[in-house]
Amino acid sequence: MAGGGGGGGGAAPKQDDLTPHPVKDQLPGVSYCITSPPPWPEAVLLGFQHYLVMLGTTVIIPTALVPQMGGNNEDKAVVIQTLLFVAGINTLLQSFFGTRLPAVIGGSYTFVMPTISIILAGRYASEPNPHTKFLRIMRGTQGALIVASALQIIVGFSGLWRNVARYLSPLSAAPLVALVGFGLYELGFPSVAKCVEIGLPELILLVIFAMYLPHTVHMLKSIFDRFAVLFTIPIVWLYAYLLTVGGAYRNAPPKTQFHCRTDRSGLIGGAPWIRVPYPFQWGAPTFDAGEAFAMMAASFVALVESTGAFIAVSRYASATPIPPSVLSRGIGWQGIGILLDGLFGTGNGSSVSVENAGLLALTRVGSRRVVQISAGFMIFFSILGKFGAVFASIPAPIFAALYCIFFAYAGSAGVGFLQFCNLNSFRTKFILGFSVFMGLSVPQYFNEYTSVAGYGPVHTHSRWFNDMVNVLFSSKAFVAGFVAYLLDNTIHRHESSVRKDRGYHWWDKFRSYRTDTRSEEFYSLPFNLNKFFPSV
Repeated sequence: MAGGGGGGGGAAPKQDDLTPHPVKDQLPGVSYCITSPPPWPEAVLLGFQHYLVMLGTTVIIPTALVPQMGGNNEDKAVVIQTLLFVAGINTLLQSFFGTRLPAVIGGSYTFVMPTISIILAGRYASEPNPHTKFLRIMRGTQGALIVASALQIIVGFSGLWRNVARYLSPLSAAPLVALVGFGLYELGFPSVAKCVEIGLPELILLVIFAMYLPHTVHMLKSIFDRFAVLFTIPIVWLYAYLLTVGGAYRNAPPKTQFHCRTDRSGLIGGAPWIRVPYPFQWGAPTFDAGEAFAMMAASFVALVESTGAFIAVSRYASATPIPPSVLSRGIGWQGIGILLDGLFGTGNGSSVSVENAGLLALTRVGSRRVVQISAGFMIFFSILGKFGAVFASIPAPIFAALYCIFFAYAGSAGVGFLQFCNLNSFRTKFILGFSVFMGLSVPQYFNEYTSVAGYGPVHTHSRWFNDMVNVLFSSKAFVAGFVAYLLDNTIHRHESSVRKDRGYHWWDKFRSYRTDTRSEEFYSLPFNLNKFFPSV
């Protein structure tokens, strides 16, 4: 194609300047990839940083749910400890036997909606004693989670998800991964603004430490960007503590006090010194078919969102694209994780932590060992309740400031897959634009309707059916991924030019585990288990 002449009489640009950036199977610029751990002292600090980042979700979800169930501060502390303990076990299982990616498996917002539906179920309304009500609701969520876990275990280990993932192209992966990150925008600045005087300084400091300081102080370059979270959280936490002690919030409304004060979580007082969570600690699970169906819908949404998050993690760990058989294996183990959630009684299901995927990008350390160390911290601090509660009482707006950066990084991993696609093709433009737009627009309608009416747009006499549909269409990543996958696999798919436009040929050698030698390096099972569980 002939290019337009450059304006002015300056020298013509060199040919090198006009060539586009080369396409990369593995993300360059990562300091430590999956298989290369940093030195031990650094690895331990990085692991602790991952633990701190995943604490946000681990604390926010039970803080929202336990009081509605009728639980007090002691119950809340125990639920947080249990969630943390099971997250540590699940993260270890996933990094040893699942995808083997440095992915943290933690609490998931996807399961909150069906859990609230269980809380509002008629059969608990007549219970006068709050603590008995809490225990009964907890046992109800356990039963629903145990049944819902079967979905991911079967879809993952049967290889069903492998067959779905084989048809994923860079074009259909881009909207899914992008909205796994960007779709969580409601948890970013709106939560920072709940206490803007501590949330905003954390956000600004984090950007300065991670992006500006490394280029001004060259000697300490890798320290500032790698440990930005460990530098900034104590500074802002201390500042929030001084505001609390200085009486800045003495006459503030209760809501402001709850978000801003460092002594309002009630966790340190409520947490036991030492306590090991154990299965069925709330009693025997109870089962209800409708609630199990609603939880299954959430489990399916979590499966799709985790697929996007796994793809983002593989990118930031500088691994090759994840082979479908390995992804399916990871989903199966995530199902076992949800089963453990049900057995232990976390009140919440599990999925891949998107914020920890973003932290991999910020630190540029995608080492598997770092995430395994962070799982050790989760288990350690969940057993030593009081010590864990100290970190868990960090005000939520500080975590929200971290999310602004980490969710953005996770989303931009999705945007990065467009390098494999032809962006000058109208088919590409339609699929990309329409799926992202619908992924934002459909859940917006569902959420807006729910906030006004108090129930979702699908409002039949069958409560479980309503929950199933409302959960599916309230997830931005699910809607975007579903629309993109459907359109990409149905519109002129068999034309040779389309195959190239959607970037499908770039991932050909990763569709099977054996066609690229690097798959063995990144994704092979430990202890020679590949002999017994071969990947195809």
